[in-house]
Formats: sequence, C-alpha cells, structure tokens
Amino acid sequence: MVIGAIGHYVRTFLQTVSSLIWLLIDMVAEMGDHISRGRLPFRRSVFFEQGERAGLGSVPLVCMVSFFLGLTMALLTGYQLRTFGTERLVPGLITIAFWRELGPLMTGIILAARIGAAFTAELGTMTVSEEVEAIEAMGLGPLRFLVAPRLTALVLLMPALVVMSNLAALFGTYMICQISFNISGENFLDLVMDALILKDVVLGMAKSLLFGVIIGLIACYSGLTVKGGAAGVGNATTRSVVLTITTVIGVDTFLNMLQVNVLNN
Repeated sequence: MVIGAIGHYVRTFLQTVSSLIWLLIDMVAEMGDHISRGRLPFRRSVFFEQGERAGLGSVPLVCMVSFFLGLTMALLTGYQLRTFGTERLVPGLITIAFWRELGPLMTGIILAARIGAAFTAELGTMTVSEEVEAIEAMGLGPLRFLVAPRLTALVLLMPALVVMSNLAALFGTYMICQISFNISGENFLDLVMDALILKDVVLGMAKSLLFGVIIGLIACYSGLTVKGGAAGVGNATTRSVVLTITTVIGVDTFLNMLQVNVLNN
C-alpha cells in the first residue's frame, strides 16, 4: 500500500512536470511562428492589461507585507544583537536577507495567491464554458492568445516587484534603526551599501524570473485542464495556489542548498 501510494504520487508529479514543460515549449513555438511571419507574438492590449493587473495592482500589497516584515525582523534581530553591542549589523542583515532570499520568496508567494489564483479561475471558467475550444476552432492559438501574455507580463514584472519589496523592507528597517537603535540615516545607508554585493542582487533577480515562470505556468496549466464545471474551477483554483506556493518554496530551498554546496566546495 505504501509503495503503491508513493509510486502514484511520483507518477503524478512526473506527469505534471512534463505537462508544464510541454506547455512552455508549445507556447514558445506558437509565439516563434508568429514572430517569424512578422507578426506580434500576442496582442499588446492583452499584455498591457495583464501587466497592469499583475504589476501595478500588486505593488500596494507587496510593499505593505514587505514593509511590516522588514520592520519586524529589524526589531527582533536588533534587540537580540543589542545584547552583544552589535545592533549596527541590523541594516546589513536585513539587506542581505531580502535581496538574496526574502524579497523574491515573499513576492512569489503573494503573486501566487493573488495573480495565480486569478489566472486559474479565468482560464478555468473559459475552459468549462468551451470558450477555449471556440478559440481553437477560430485558429487563433489558445496558448499564444491566452497563456503567452499572462506569463510574459508576470515574468517581466517580477523583478520590478521584488525591487519594490526590498525597498519597502529597508524602509521599515530604517524606521526601527532610527527610533530604537540611534542609527542615523547617512550611517544606515553606508551600512546597507557595505553589505549589498552584486552577487546577491543578481541571485535575487534570477530567482524572481524563475518564480514568475513557475507561477504563470502552474496557474495557466491548472486553468486549461479544469474538469467538472463550476465546482471544478473552485477546486482547480485552490489546488493551483497550494501547488504554486509549495513549488516556489521547494525550488527556493533547493537553490539555497545548491548555492551553499557550491560555495563550500
């Protein structure tokens, strides 16, 4: 029984991964075919609409969560470091933590819950109402028409949202350092710049792009494979959010382990 259950989950996992890879390949192939003919890969209006929703619409939530998280981390870390007289390390610690790790991770989780769920619900509703089949019958290419603008907008805007998240967290850290630890603004900026290195920025941006691809693919795939009417849309949306957040955290953990092993070797 246990071995059978493990085999079932492994087979399901491999089937899902292969389906996501083929979805990405087919989408890129459709886009490349239109580009080779001198056409746009997707409608600009749809791209800008999705970009406004995924990017501009997510800024307030991303900044608010990151601001309070940075403020809380600075407060708790600072009071622990004050015991050893090293509270001046707080700006550097928060800077490294967000640019390398927490910025991309928190932004990915927020977008998975906010935008990923919306993508799944929209495409799922279109699937059960047979609108996707109608698009295929018209010869428009559902992947290029439905998936490409959503995925591209999400991937391109993820780095910008991560930067906003990091800046909001540093602002919260700055407030705590001013109020509780008597670190001046100029000194705070010097400590941040001393701690921030190019490798951390590049790693954080690379993670943001990867998380954008993961969120967009899983959300769109879940929507296009909905079965069971309205109840199926609800179940697919819930499953999409859980799977996306779990995958983002799992991939982030794997990348951190790989980075530590590379640095140690």
